[in-house]
Amino acid sequence: MSQSAVKRLYLMQVGIMPEYAIPIVCYLVQTGDGKNILIDSGLPELMPEGESEFENGQDVIEQLASIGLKPDDIDTVISTHYDGDHAGRHAAFTKAQYVVQRSHHEQAPGNARFAFTRPQWDQPMERIRLVDGDAELLPGLELIETSGHVPGHQSVLVRLSKTGTVLLTIDAVPFRESFVRDLADDGSDADAIRASTNKLLDLVEREKVGLVIFGHDPEQWEGLKKLPEYYE
Repeated sequence: MSQSAVKRLYLMQVGIMPEYAIPIVCYLVQTGDGKNILIDSGLPELMPEGESEFENGQDVIEQLASIGLKPDDIDTVISTHYDGDHAGRHAAFTKAQYVVQRSHHEQAPGNARFAFTRPQWDQPMERIRLVDGDAELLPGLELIETSGHVPGHQSVLVRLSKTGTVLLTIDAVPFRESFVRDLADDGSDADAIRASTNKLLDLVEREKVGLVIFGHDPEQWEGLKKLPEYYE
């Protein structure tokens, strides 16, 4: 197996939506040659005044420290999208390259939804890698374009030697109950959400994905391994 291939996948809960006990999560991928790749960065250190939807827990920096990693040890931040519960600590990783879908990054400055987190994601362009659609980032780590939740959202496919192939749906499919074909949805981007859900279902069948981790599913999350445990 290539030394640059994925070796471990860690799952971290960094906060919660208290009304429904919905977990706010991010992920760490480690490769055989020592690279550390963070997928999303969770909630901001300080919430906007009056914010009640989200509640901070042990943040991503504290959790990384518990396994001996500092922010400067992160080589890459895969940014699935710029919502506040996914991009809230991006700016802490000053040595990292940020990887984001071009279509998402280019529309974000004009979207009020992402204004609060702009100091986190609005990084110098020499540190941002823009990708167009599906892409292999390195052996065993693939980005899957899944617009719908927001334009240019991306999910992540991770290939592990023991666990097998793992799909991180992120917010393309936040809950297991929504992972069905042609789900009725009354959202403004219902067609795109449906198309991305079907795309991921096709991927699961084609790649024989053994573990699908949904973005915010509290019931599933209870049964998953969390840092310091990992999948390998």
